[in-house]
Amino acid sequence: MSVRRERAVLAAVVFAVLLAQVLLYPGVDTLVRALGAETDLDASMWFLAAEFAAFVVFAGVWGAVSDAVGRRVPFIVGGAVVGAAFYAALAWLPTVTGISFEGILVLRALQGGATIAAFSLSMTMLMDLEGGHGKNMGAAGIAIGLGTATGAPLGGQLYGVSPTLPLYLASVVLLAVAVLAALVTDRAPSDGENKVAAAVTNLRETPALGIPYAFGFIDRLTAGFFALVGTLYFREAFELTPGETGIMLALFFAPFALLQYPFGVLSDSVGRTVPIVAGSSLYGLAVVGVGLAPTVVLAGAGMVLVGVIGALMSPATMALVTDLAGESGRGTAMAGFNAFGSVGFLAGILVGGTVAGEFGYFAAFVVAGGAELALALVTLPRLLELDLPVEERPTD
Repeated sequence: MSVRRERAVLAAVVFAVLLAQVLLYPGVDTLVRALGAETDLDASMWFLAAEFAAFVVFAGVWGAVSDAVGRRVPFIVGGAVVGAAFYAALAWLPTVTGISFEGILVLRALQGGATIAAFSLSMTMLMDLEGGHGKNMGAAGIAIGLGTATGAPLGGQLYGVSPTLPLYLASVVLLAVAVLAALVTDRAPSDGENKVAAAVTNLRETPALGIPYAFGFIDRLTAGFFALVGTLYFREAFELTPGETGIMLALFFAPFALLQYPFGVLSDSVGRTVPIVAGSSLYGLAVVGVGLAPTVVLAGAGMVLVGVIGALMSPATMALVTDLAGESGRGTAMAGFNAFGSVGFLAGILVGGTVAGEFGYFAAFVVAGGAELALALVTLPRLLELDLPVEERPTD
């Protein structure tokens, strides 16, 4: 299989994993009620947090193990199959047992621990490909964006049929991921040097990786914020249905998806610094602007703006990980990026949900946008010190 085709298949895997994940977001309050919860905001917060806590714990494990054995595909296939089983179990078990909501959260965490193998390692396999780091990470970014852009409105429509239907479809989608992943050539380095200790040492000896990790944390914090607080805010402030809420989320994810690839190629030409600096300077302000919007139309326009700025930053940030990581440590490096991103998503859920519950939705928007600006200011000076060459545009 050619590099171009492998890139497309791996991007399809990333797309499918994100599609399955985001199907649940537009009506998450409806879902947790169907699974036995007695509250909306708190139960939704813990349901989303359980998955991302597992992402944080297991992303590094899967990355280090795949680097150690020199294989990625078996872990992607296995993670997808097990994740599919747990998605189905979440929907089915409450109908035949008296499982508590706490038990549901345990299943959700197990599903997350399996699913992150498919997501993180498929992105690592894109890093293993030739053809330009910006191009490969742009493909990953557009897959992430399209998966979320499609999942949000589709999930909203599915909730109109049944509150557990998104879980069943997510299970089917992950089974398709396992089939797709099995078609790809495993290009993980396997020269005998690729051991866990060597990969961890490589990560420790490259402190500059902390820069894209910090930006990954920031970006995903706002994504987690919109997944929970944004969803419930749109439903309450503008009295939107799950289907309409899915469309609002898609207003962010669609431009985020469509612009990822061209912005990724742009970062190969102009370097990583300009897109990251330009994006981080505006992103937090745009998030606060959504919370200030007095009408649903203006809020939707704000979501589009957030999506465009996010698309400018995301592929350059992921490509920076590849620029800084050694070949044998790519799995661990990308796992670290995903772990920081998952911590950010988790923080967006927990901090956003807590602030919204205590002080209201607007305060939560200010905290999310302000955190973006503050962390960007802290990390930007170090980013500007990096001497990164502009990558030549290779052909496939």
